[in-house]
Amino acid sequence: MSDLKLFRKEKDEFFKTSRQSPLSMEQKRDFTGLRYYPENPSLRLELKLERFAQAEPVVLPTSTGDEQDYFHVGKIRFEVAGQEAILQVYEADYGFFLPFADATAPDDTYGAGRYLEPHNLGGDLLAVDFNLAYNPYCAYNERWSCPLPPAANRLMARIEAGEKKFHE
Repeated sequence: MSDLKLFRKEKDEFFKTSRQSPLSMEQKRDFTGLRYYPENPSLRLELKLERFAQAEPVVLPTSTGDEQDYFHVGKIRFEVAGQEAILQVYEADYGFFLPFADATAPDDTYGAGRYLEPHNLGGDLLAVDFNLAYNPYCAYNERWSCPLPPAANRLMARIEAGEKKFHE
């Protein structure tokens, strides 16, 4: 079993059994697993963070009308489906944060967007694995408040990797 398949299996188990799961008790009863795109090695990237001279404080609105604070630290560039894509990168206490929406939304993926937490490989090189793209907790039910991807992180290209939408 690949590392990604094992990760997905463990995530499904967490969603089904954990008290910290975003699913309600009712949702857990019928839960058989999340839906994912097949693993796509071409969307497992190492990208240079084009870091700003100084990180800028930014407030991202959430799905419930609240706000969350981040630092806008830079951007990344990559190519997907023959198109250049640029995404803004944010930082919080837990590390880098990459909220985005792409052309798979809202038909295949959550309409409000998905998240990634790129890993710093050193020297401003980031591991950005779209196979790990996931839905925010507000995709599962409305009791959660989730930061919304900014307009700059809404791509015209399709990122066919990671988690698909939960509800049909």
